[in-house]
Amino acid sequence: MNKTVEQYNSAVAQCREIFRHKTTDYGTAWRILRPKSLTDQIFIKAQRIRSIEEKNENKVGESIDSEYIGIFNYAVLALIQLKLESDEELEIPADIVMKWYDEEVAATLDLMLNKNHDYGEAWREMRISTFTDLILMKILRTRQIEDNEGKTLISEGLDANYRDMMNYAIFALIRRGEIS
Repeated sequence: MNKTVEQYNSAVAQCREIFRHKTTDYGTAWRILRPKSLTDQIFIKAQRIRSIEEKNENKVGESIDSEYIGIFNYAVLALIQLKLESDEELEIPADIVMKWYDEEVAATLDLMLNKNHDYGEAWREMRISTFTDLILMKILRTRQIEDNEGKTLISEGLDANYRDMMNYAIFALIRRGEIS
C-alpha cells in the first residue's frame, strides 16, 4: 500500500504542478464554466484517449498522459465549482484556489485508500483502456445526474463520480508509467 500512496502522490504532484502553472497563466477563467461544461471538457479528453487507443495513431501530438492529467484537473475544478455559487467572484486568488485543490485531492485520496483496501488493488491488474472506458461511463452517469438537476434516487451524486474519474485517471498514469 505504501508503494501505491507514493505512486499516487507522485502522479498527483504532476497534475498539481500543471494546474498551478495554468492558474498563474490564466487565473480562474474556468469560473465562468458551469459544471456541465466541465463535464463536457472531461468527455472531450476521455474521448480523445479512446480514439487514440482504438486507432493507434495520435495526429495532434499531445500525449495521452497530458489528457489524463487534464481529466484529473477538470474533475477537481468541477468539485470546486459545485461548492461555489455561480454569482461569486470569478477571479479568486491563486493561493485560495490551490488550498481548495489540495482539499479535493486529499478527499479523493482518502476515497481511493478506502476502496483500495476493499478491492485489494484490483486496478493494478486492469487494462489501461478500461480506465478510459470507466471514465467515459462516469461521464455519462454524471451527465444524466446533471440532466436530472442533481437528483438521484439511489445512486451516488456528482461529487462521487468526479472523484472516481480522478482516481481512474491517476491509476492510468501510474500504470502507463510502469509499462513505459
